[in-house]
Amino acid sequence: QVQLVESGGGLVQAGGSLRLSCAASGRTFSTYNMNWFRQAPGKEREFVGVITWSGDLASYGDSVKGRFTISADNAKNLTYLQMNSLKPEDTAIYYCAAAEKYSKYAGVYEYWGQGTQVTVSF
Repeated sequence: QVQLVESGGGLVQAGGSLRLSCAASGRTFSTYNMNWFRQAPGKEREFVGVITWSGDLASYGDSVKGRFTISADNAKNLTYLQMNSLKPEDTAIYYCAAAEKYSKYAGVYEYWGQGTQVTVSF
């Protein structure tokens, strides 16, 4: 059974940093791409970033570009989302997802974690 488990969310002041982790298990992910999405209350799910399992290619949403960085440790089946210079508008539930396609569209992702809450205060 495939499982993606996010961790590392919490409350942080604006300007601060957090690092989220996504632990993958249950299958071989060597051909998969790992994505981070987020969803704020009353808003649609938003693309944050995607990285190939090998870690050699990453793309980011415009709202986080230059502040967030995705990395992968495939020996440990972990994907990280380093979030710097956080803003109140970054407040959302953050989800990791896995798919064989390299895409920013949520619909192609086969596997999802349960999400972790990130709250950025003023």
